[in-house]
Amino acid sequence: MADRSRSFLKEGTLTYAYILLYIALSSGQIFFNKWVLSSKEINFPYPLGLTLLHMVFSSVLCFVLTKVFKVMRVEEGMTLEIYTTSVIPIGATFAMTLWLGNTAYLYISVAFAQMLKAIMPVAVFVLGVAAGLEMMSCRMLFIMSVISFGVLVASYGEININWIGVVYQMGGVVGEALRLIFMEILVKRKGLKLNPISVMYYVSPCSSVFLFIPWIFLEKSRMEAHGTWNLQPLVLILNSLCTFALNLSVFLVISHTSALTIRVAGVVKDWVVVLLSALLFADTKLTIINLFGYAIAIAGVAAYNNHKLKKEASKGSSDESKHPESIPLTEPSTSNS
Repeated sequence: MADRSRSFLKEGTLTYAYILLYIALSSGQIFFNKWVLSSKEINFPYPLGLTLLHMVFSSVLCFVLTKVFKVMRVEEGMTLEIYTTSVIPIGATFAMTLWLGNTAYLYISVAFAQMLKAIMPVAVFVLGVAAGLEMMSCRMLFIMSVISFGVLVASYGEININWIGVVYQMGGVVGEALRLIFMEILVKRKGLKLNPISVMYYVSPCSSVFLFIPWIFLEKSRMEAHGTWNLQPLVLILNSLCTFALNLSVFLVISHTSALTIRVAGVVKDWVVVLLSALLFADTKLTIINLFGYAIAIAGVAAYNNHKLKKEASKGSSDESKHPESIPLTEPSTSNS
């Protein structure tokens, strides 16, 4: 009995450690990217270049870990047809998400960018209905209305609003919504479930290509004409390593808990980012209207997550009764903070 209690305590402590690690890495990566892109000390205002570096670093590290040292496993079942019809669109939309989302940090505060991200479930739902993956209902319409109203109130309370930054951030939201739709199509229609490492292994090289093409036309010449760099290579390597570590933390949390835990932790992380950014960055000035609107939006997001998880649970139990011998894989995830 004592051994069982110690084992339970150890497992619980380990789980909370993974959750705290995820929140710390996710929040820290957002602040790290903002600092690299916006600070005068670093002077590296190249979101495409930074995101491209992240994806190339992730591609190389995934290959080394799975094929050279073989400490992680890539799920089987990938075919050329699935890669061209699902992985390539996912890679393209992921590249779009990271590029536009990081570019927004050049124009708007971290806190306001995080508030705008709360509109994500609305974009996912609308595109899901268009793709035939979601059904319109009064309940979902109400939840979407609450989220939209909260984001509008938060935006109204923004003191230093920059519409260029808003457009970039909303473009990133649309890109992420499209990525999630393609991920759902990959699982539902193609029948392929991938763990986070497998997703990174297949998607990162594809995203690198989609980022490299616009980088050549938009940032390459500016970076070459930049002259002297204040940025140490070690900073970029550490930034890329943090991005990869964030993906691993998501993998650890999901594999040791559940999808619900990672979503709840995500909401906690969002609040941590909003509040801490007011202390860390001079361009962040929170107002009561900001926080009130964001609280409304987060309440809507919580209702949306609850609805989705109940739907997934009911479907999961139905699938398990049909295929009791199958072992579910961890839910796919990416490094989009």
